[in-house]
Amino acid sequence: MVRRTALSLSLPFLILACTTPAADEESTTYDAAGDETEVGNEEEEEGEEGPGECGDGSVDSDEECDLGSENSPTGVCTPECTIAECGDGLVYEGFEECDDGNAINTDDCVLGCKLASCGDAYLHEGVETCDDGNDDPADGCNSMCLPGACGDGVIQDGEQCDDGNDVTSDDCPACQLAFCGDGHVQLGLEQCDDGNQLDNDGCLPTFCTPAECGDGFVYEGVEECDDGNTMANDACTDVCTTAFCGDGVKQQGVEECDDGNDVDQDFCTNDCISLLYWVEGPQLDVPEDMLGGWEECFTDNYGSYSVGLTNTILGMQCTGSKLLIGCRPVNSTTFTLLAMGERADVTHNLGQQAFSTHEANGVGWYYSTDWSWGFVLGGDPVNRNSCDVEEVNSQYRMCWHTGGDAINEGYRCGNQYPWMDYERVIMHAD
Repeated sequence: MVRRTALSLSLPFLILACTTPAADEESTTYDAAGDETEVGNEEEEEGEEGPGECGDGSVDSDEECDLGSENSPTGVCTPECTIAECGDGLVYEGFEECDDGNAINTDDCVLGCKLASCGDAYLHEGVETCDDGNDDPADGCNSMCLPGACGDGVIQDGEQCDDGNDVTSDDCPACQLAFCGDGHVQLGLEQCDDGNQLDNDGCLPTFCTPAECGDGFVYEGVEECDDGNTMANDACTDVCTTAFCGDGVKQQGVEECDDGNDVDQDFCTNDCISLLYWVEGPQLDVPEDMLGGWEECFTDNYGSYSVGLTNTILGMQCTGSKLLIGCRPVNSTTFTLLAMGERADVTHNLGQQAFSTHEANGVGWYYSTDWSWGFVLGGDPVNRNSCDVEEVNSQYRMCWHTGGDAINEGYRCGNQYPWMDYERVIMHAD
C-alpha cells in the first residue's frame, strides 16, 4: 500500500482507531500477591507478526486511517484505508460533486472535484465552445458558453447593435447601425444602396436614391452631362446629353435655331443661324420647328380672357418689327393655321369695319382693340360680326374677339370653332 504524504481534506475531528503500545515497549503487570511481574516482548520473542488488515479498526503503519466497518468509498476513510481526497477517484459524499481520478479540467469533473459547468472558466471539451468564467453576455462568450455572434440579441464588442435577427433591410443590418452606403437597402427609407459614397454611379449617396437625369450628378458611362434640371434648351439637354448644333433643340442664348438636320439651305443653317421663315399668304399645318427666326411671345387658349392687348401683349411682350399670329391644338407642335407680316400691317386698325381688310404679304388683315383681330386669304371677302363669319376659303380664316383692349373668348381657327382645347399664339421677329 502506498502511503499518502498529505491530506487534502481537513477534518475537524476524527477518532480513527484505538492505538496499542509499541511492540518494543515493556508493560508491567502484577501477580496475585501484588508483586510486579514484567511482561516483555513475548510476541517478539516468539517472532514478530506483520501489519494488521485494512478494515480491522486499527490504524497500522501502512494505513492513513481505519474505521473498520465504516470505511466507505463515499466516506472520509476509503476501503483502502486512505483518507479521502480530491483526485482519488472516489466521490466523498457531502464534500465532492465528482471525482474522476485525474487533474484534467476539460472533462466532466474539474479542479476541486466540481462538476463541469458553463462559467467555471474551464472549456468543457465537446460541450462548450468557450468558457470565460463569468456571466457577462457581451464579452464574446455568452451565458451558454457560446461565442457572441451577430444576431444573438446581445451587443458584443465590435457591434453597434444586435436586434436578434439576420434581416439586412431593417435599421440594424449585420449588427451595425444602418446608413446610406452600407450596402444594405433599408426598407421604406432607401431605394438603393450600392455600398459606396460615389455620386457618379447608379445610386446616389446621402439619401440612396437611383441616379436620374436632372439630379445634378453625372452618371458615368450613361450621361454626358447633368446640370440638375430638365430644361432642353440649355447646354445640357433634358436627356443629359451635351447640346450641339443639329440636335434639334434650340440652345437658348447660343443658337438662333436648330432644326436637327444637315440641310444648309432651309430656314436654319448647319451653323444654327436662323434664316427667317417668311412666306406669303396664310399657311396650313406648319411644324413649329420650321419657324426659323421667330420667337414665341404670347400664348393663351381660346377660352381665355387676356387683358392689356395694347400695353402688355403688344407693348411689352411682342415688340418685334414683324409679327406672326396663328392657332393650334393645345400641346401640339404643328400650327393649324398662321400668317405673318410687318407689324404695321398685322396691327392695321380698321375699327369695326365689317367688310374691309388691309392687304399685305398675300393676307387680308383686320385689327381693332374693341371688335376683332384676324386675317383671311388675300383678296377674299370678310364679314366681321364682330368676328369674321364668312365661309369662303374658310380654312384660311382666323379670328379672335377683342374688346376693352383685351383678347376675349373665341372665335375661329380655320374651319374649327374651338374653345379650351385650342390655343392662339403670337410670335415676333426683327
